[in-house]
Amino acid sequence: MSSTRTTFAGRRALPACAAALLLLLAGAGTAPAAPPHTPLTVTAAAVPGRADLDPATVARLDAAIAAVMDDADIPGVSVGLWIPGRGEYVKSFGVADRSSGEALKTGMYSRIGSVTKTFTVTGVLQLVDRGLVALDDPISKYVDGVPGGERVTVRQLAAMRSGLYDYTSDPKFLDALRADPHRAFTPRQLLGYAFAHPPQFAPDAKWEYSNTNTVLLGLLVEKVSGKSLAGYLRERVFAPLGLDSTSLPAGSAFPDPHPQGYTTFSPDGAVVEATDWNPSWAWAAGAVISDLEDLHAWVPALVDGRLLKPATQAERLRTGPVGYPGVEYGLGIARVDGWLGHNGELPGYETIAAGLPGSGVTLVVLVNSDVDRGGSLSTRIGQAVTEIVTPEHVWTLPSPSQVGEGRH
Repeated sequence: MSSTRTTFAGRRALPACAAALLLLLAGAGTAPAAPPHTPLTVTAAAVPGRADLDPATVARLDAAIAAVMDDADIPGVSVGLWIPGRGEYVKSFGVADRSSGEALKTGMYSRIGSVTKTFTVTGVLQLVDRGLVALDDPISKYVDGVPGGERVTVRQLAAMRSGLYDYTSDPKFLDALRADPHRAFTPRQLLGYAFAHPPQFAPDAKWEYSNTNTVLLGLLVEKVSGKSLAGYLRERVFAPLGLDSTSLPAGSAFPDPHPQGYTTFSPDGAVVEATDWNPSWAWAAGAVISDLEDLHAWVPALVDGRLLKPATQAERLRTGPVGYPGVEYGLGIARVDGWLGHNGELPGYETIAAGLPGSGVTLVVLVNSDVDRGGSLSTRIGQAVTEIVTPEHVWTLPSPSQVGEGRH
């Protein structure tokens, strides 16, 4: 997260993994001026990857992505697009490291921010399938100390309708993270920042993105399964799908190869590298690492519910409005103009992982910056791609709130 943007509302703070649809943490104060950049020139020889869509579509995609990168000064982006019956488009553009000029490659790992929520909530729903948890159980049954926890349900947490304050909007938390982005936070410490504030509204009164919700769900998984969240996800979610490049790391561990990540979530708003910052502050809500091919495998499983019973998947996909046209939210999953999936942002990295139900089309976008100019970088890439290949279903989300705006 580099700032927190509640995707749909909220003051800009740190991109909280959230972000994705949701929320980012961005720093407070006036946004820094964009540094000068050199226009990006993309040639076929300079773009690692593969594409067997028709040549005209490939050329349009290449040009559209390059144009967004140039306009928004994006260091590097990897795009995976798989269209049954038409082919695939899997390419990386730009650089993994601005200092060395190393090219970004499609096989690199990335921090995926709030796409993590799709994994954590899947873990919770698996426990529902096993009869160990009920969606309408109060969270107080599993985690103590939650304000009004006897009235906040598992379902409301997963649907972002709990009303609990988002710890990534807390000024003390933001100051602590900005002062030392390498420090380790425990889940209970994160909840301490949230619970220092009263709930924002009564449970289920409305929708509001909050990373606090997913941290609580991570603790639920640990309590019920008797395993660490990382261990549970590895055993029950990653391994069954062969997601060998996906993990919930301890500390700042980041497997090679990976790109440098660039952010302005710094004390003075300067662009800095966030590559090795400790993502423990995002934990169940945004600390997972993955890559293009693993997300390609994950999206269809997320959309068709293959790790869940059909009835449970149906509950997950009962999406409701969030206050922005064309966007709805279910249980740890978003519906964006027909696309099902999630986006993610945290300092240095942005992600989209989504699919079109019934068509088999999958889209994955990985960006090694969250220095947004004119809107979320991943959203701008996703919109440019989908306007070309699925014009009837365009991935678009509202721009992050500006510094100083109030929450709603």
